Amino acid sequence: MQFLESELKEGENQKEGSRFQIIPCPMEKTVSYGSGTSAGPKAIIEASQELERSLICEQGIFTQQAIDCSTDHKTCLSELRHRVSKVAETKKFPIILGGEHSLSWAAINGVADALGEKIGIIQIDAHADLRESYEGNPHSHASVMNLLVKEGYKLASLGVRALCEQEKNFRKEHGVIYWDAEELVRNQTNQADLPSDFPDQVYVSFDLDGLDPSVMPAVGTPVPGGLAYYQAIDLVESALQGKTCVGMDLVELSPVNGDIVSPFTASCLLQRLMELV
Repeated sequence: MQFLESELKEGENQKEGSRFQIIPCPMEKTVSYGSGTSAGPKAIIEASQELERSLICEQGIFTQQAIDCSTDHKTCLSELRHRVSKVAETKKFPIILGGEHSLSWAAINGVADALGEKIGIIQIDAHADLRESYEGNPHSHASVMNLLVKEGYKLASLGVRALCEQEKNFRKEHGVIYWDAEELVRNQTNQADLPSDFPDQVYVSFDLDGLDPSVMPAVGTPVPGGLAYYQAIDLVESALQGKTCVGMDLVELSPVNGDIVSPFTASCLLQRLMELV
């Protein structure tokens, strides 16, 4: 099944002609609270059949075969990095459907491999993901942004509301730009302007737990006090002003039996993010 397949006309879901290339990656290797991220990509794609047609359909949307995540973690990451790089090399737009957040390390490096330069990262997340390692794994979902920042990527995070002291210190030491959720939500802020020296080419990594659990309950690590739906979209749109978005991921959906709201909200959100780029 293809993302938005029910609304795509003949020729709009062909690999060669489609601008948007969706790569499902049902990774569930380092989850630490709730489980179920392996079912996230399929649930989002199924829910997308109920979306309305929009202009992005005319640009073409092709959904690739899902990454085989039955292998070990590093093999999965290697395959994803290779796939994303191949998409970016052809000047098409890679979208990775997760799966847990550790996949972003491979996806972002895949884009950078193709472009030949480091890019900026716009992260929407309840968690900073800046731990040195978590449960002994430096490639944990809780450490993914730590790895990327230490590799030279510039990071701007929005919506964080759960982080440890080590992560707070890391943000200061490495110049991470951030707008935490308490500030954004209490002040009803919908604007995030990146500094002029932030890279012109950026990647959007959207962890669904960045949204408030009242909006998105089906995530592995829900945290109260999160972003509202339109607030999150506005924040991403403002951060992208003057920048070129070169890829994105949508991660950490953990579907729950009987809950059709969360997968549909995720598919709606992805459609809106695609429209922004």
